[in-house]
Amino acid sequence: MSLSEVEVVRVAARGDGVTSDGRHVALTAPGDWVRDDGTIRAGPHHQIPPCRHFPLCGGCQLQHLDDVAWSSFLVDRVASALAAQGLETEIRTPELSPPRTRRRATLHAERRGKQVRIGFSEAGSHKLIDLAECQVLAPPLFALLSPLRRLFATLLPDARRVNVHLAMSDQGRDVLVEGIDPEGLAAAESITAFAEAEGLARFAIDEGFGPTARWEPTPVTISLGGVAVPLPSGSFLQATPEGEAALVAAVREVAGEAGTIADLFAGLGTFTFALGSARVYAGEASRDAILALKAAAGAAGRQVFGDHRDLFRRPLTSVELDRFEVVVLDPPRAGAREQAQALAGSKAPKVAYVSCNPSTFARDAEILCKGGYRLDWVQPVGQFRWSTHVELVARFSR
Repeated sequence: MSLSEVEVVRVAARGDGVTSDGRHVALTAPGDWVRDDGTIRAGPHHQIPPCRHFPLCGGCQLQHLDDVAWSSFLVDRVASALAAQGLETEIRTPELSPPRTRRRATLHAERRGKQVRIGFSEAGSHKLIDLAECQVLAPPLFALLSPLRRLFATLLPDARRVNVHLAMSDQGRDVLVEGIDPEGLAAAESITAFAEAEGLARFAIDEGFGPTARWEPTPVTISLGGVAVPLPSGSFLQATPEGEAALVAAVREVAGEAGTIADLFAGLGTFTFALGSARVYAGEASRDAILALKAAAGAAGRQVFGDHRDLFRRPLTSVELDRFEVVVLDPPRAGAREQAQALAGSKAPKVAYVSCNPSTFARDAEILCKGGYRLDWVQPVGQFRWSTHVELVARFSR
């Protein structure tokens, strides 16, 4: 080793490489060497980024890492978060989603004169990257960008930026545009012509008062656990089918043959409908989501009790939780401190905790462990390809 070089030994939470002497160096991978003049000698885990827009585009942060290094990054994020709370456990090999499998994404669009840009913002900036390619979006979604540019050339006011939510449903591509109010017959006809020509499942617009479908030939659904669930515009879906399958498999492993299960922060029922013949209590604060879940459960004849309940303000009590053999907990990034505290005082034998934030997960894990649970294992899932985003499922047992 040259005396003028220092090795990169890990990747920090925001994606910078960290050298053995503690320096943070952008766009480096473990095994790289940083010279005194700041240049990089690539190591075995440094790959050529596959997308021309990297690293400017904020959609990806880690395209310079190979899968081995990205997998290690995910494990390190979980281990570091747990260590900060004085916890450790088995951390399994991460399940990684392949490139070009994102079935849900929010892009931005703006018109400057005759030019329309659509894409992600630059990292730490409002500047828009006009995507000429994308290595994470599913090809059918990326294929919509050029037609959308042509449509927005007539619909968007000049210098107006809007959000464009894209998703894959059972019926095909679903589009929701936030921030415009296209009026008049010409605008209505152009939307209809666009949606029909592209074979869209739905085209909806949110003017600020909630989404309104401008094109929806048949009701849009998403299949979860073999059940067709009505899909409200802009609803949350797991980002990739592969990521969803990995999370579901881990939750099923925890649930086993349990007959009574609570699914908290249930959403549309990603886990509710994956739990087979079990009797499931599904608690969810979003009105549209819980109504969709209840309608689907009724049509499918599932033993599901859907409850429109804000679990932050009114978590299930310890007495209520005592009724269940397994509790599935899938909170948003803020975690579920209040619900974890009630769980810690309950007799529920097993908990499957699904998280998209290692830090708040570790905080809640400490609460559960202090309440008598054992953290058995963690299954990391990397479904946001080449990003610093980490998802996981953990099993707790008494």
